Amino acid sequence: MNKLFTIRNFRFLISFFIILAFTIPLNAQNTLSKKEIKQGWQILFNGSDFDGWRGVNHKTFPEKGWAIKNKTITNTGEKGGSIITTVKFGNFELVWEWRMVTPGANSGLKYFVVEREGDTGGYGYGIEYQMLDDSNHEWMKSGQMKSNDFHTLGSAYELYEASPDKKPKKLGKWNSSKIVCNNGKVEHWLNGKKILEYDRFNEDFKEKVAASKFKNIENYGLHKKGHILLQDHASEVYFKNIKIRKL
Repeated sequence: MNKLFTIRNFRFLISFFIILAFTIPLNAQNTLSKKEIKQGWQILFNGSDFDGWRGVNHKTFPEKGWAIKNKTITNTGEKGGSIITTVKFGNFELVWEWRMVTPGANSGLKYFVVEREGDTGGYGYGIEYQMLDDSNHEWMKSGQMKSNDFHTLGSAYELYEASPDKKPKKLGKWNSSKIVCNNGKVEHWLNGKKILEYDRFNEDFKEKVAASKFKNIENYGLHKKGHILLQDHASEVYFKNIKIRKL
C-alpha cells in the first residue's frame, strides 16, 4: 500500500513539474516583474494586441505584414510597412528579444524616429539597430560586406559598426538586445555583451551622417525625442518582451 502510494505520488509530481515547466515561461512572456515595475519599466507589447503601435506615417495599423503568433509580434514579410510606438521617448533603456528563421533575413529596430511632413509610405527615418543574419546574407557571401562593416548585426546602420566579436544565437534561436540612450551617449548590446557605443551629439556623429545615405535628412538622429520603430524589410522576424524605461 505504501509502495503504491509512493509511486502515485511520484507520478503526480512528475506530471506537475512537466506542466509547470511549460506554463511558467509562457505566462512570463511580455510581462513585468515587481522589481521591473519598481524600476520604472514599461511593456511596449502586451502579447495580445497592437495597442500602442501604428503604421509609420499613418494613423492606423497596417492591414498586412504584421501578426501576433504565440504571444510574439511577427513580421510576416508581406511588406505592410514599418510600425512605430504611438509615444516618443528621449533618454531611455530599451530591451527586446527577437529571432529570425530565414537564412540571410534582414530587419532592424530604429529609435529617435520622427515622421516627416509629406511622407506617406511605410518607411521611417531614425537610427537603426541593425538586425541581420550576417553569416547567411548575400553581402557577406559575396564579399561585399566584411565582419567589421556598419551594415552588420548590432551596428548603427550606415554609421557605426558593431564589434566583430559579437555572439549571435544560431538562426531560429532567440537573441536578446538592448539599447541605452542617455544625454547623447548610446550603447548597443547583444546577448548580454556591449557591442557598440557612440555619442550622437558630437562632431563625429555629424560627419558619419554626412558621409551616409542619410546626409540629406534634416536633423537625422539628433531629435531629443522620437518613436521606436520595428522595421518591415520583407523578412520573417519575431519580436517579444519589448520593454522600456525612461532614464
